[in-house]
Amino acid sequence: MAFWNNKRVMVTGGAGFLGAYVVDKLKKRGCKDIFIPKIEDYDLVKMDSVVKAYKDAKPDIVIHLAAVVGGIGANRENPGKFFYDNLMMGVQLMEVGRQRAIEKFLALGTICCYPKWTPVPFKEENFWNGYPEETNAPYGLAKKMLLVQSQAYRQQYGFNSIFLMPVNLYGPGDNFNPNSSHVIPALIKKCFDAKRGQGSVGAGLKPAPTSNIAVPTITVWGTGKPTREFLYVEDAAEAILLAAEKYNKSDPVNLGAGFEISIKDLVNLIVKLTSFKGKIIWDSSKPDGQPRRSLDTSRAKKEFDFEAKMPFEQGLKNTIEWYKMSPYFSA
Repeated sequence: MAFWNNKRVMVTGGAGFLGAYVVDKLKKRGCKDIFIPKIEDYDLVKMDSVVKAYKDAKPDIVIHLAAVVGGIGANRENPGKFFYDNLMMGVQLMEVGRQRAIEKFLALGTICCYPKWTPVPFKEENFWNGYPEETNAPYGLAKKMLLVQSQAYRQQYGFNSIFLMPVNLYGPGDNFNPNSSHVIPALIKKCFDAKRGQGSVGAGLKPAPTSNIAVPTITVWGTGKPTREFLYVEDAAEAILLAAEKYNKSDPVNLGAGFEISIKDLVNLIVKLTSFKGKIIWDSSKPDGQPRRSLDTSRAKKEFDFEAKMPFEQGLKNTIEWYKMSPYFSA
């Protein structure tokens, strides 16, 4: 708790999904001076806005969580925007932080930084052994450059910056917009929309072959064979603050929950938890994305004693219950 006493902290993306949890935990740790540069007031893609944010916040520590993100579909439709916006935000924020000699800069990367064919479990030492999976390579490479910058700035300027790489996050407060959501919220929404016959993206009502009774269906991209790892958002927020408190190296660190689940098994689990009784259609014409994703999380445990706490099924239940009470549910 004492670490945060009298610290001025700027949290980019602090009003977002992960950021809200980080800010809440900062307050509970006794941090009283937290600055959140909201997008309406600060366009962090532009250098003048970055400089203004620093002048207004006067931070000792910057936790950079802001990002332009989305699932496979959003990455395919916006490769240029995802590359440019994420690169410029991170590079400029770290540069101005260096100029102002702040105490510490925490940059959040992504598992998308890893090469497409990384051996499982992903180890940090395999970070540079290949090109990222094509559908999210522009986003992953933009984030990857923050590690290069972090290491270069520590070497030349002695600048204290760290780089963390979380797996896909999920939990209450997630983004359920079908145009930009990741797989868990997208599947939850599809199941409920199909049950109610709203016909959202990839979901709707189709007649049964031998009956006039409408059978709810959901369509899922890909084959269901790829695997993923998921980290509960509250666990991710705790990991970020532990790293801010205890970790002072530029070597990248994985943040994960230490398990792997296939997309097919994930779909079946969400179908069970949402009580969806309809038909699942696999659209194999759509991309699967990276074949496997699962992290070696031993470095996070060794360096700042982080281990994920939330059991996956309970985390999904929490997310579903939050969604049912959210504006997304009736949208």
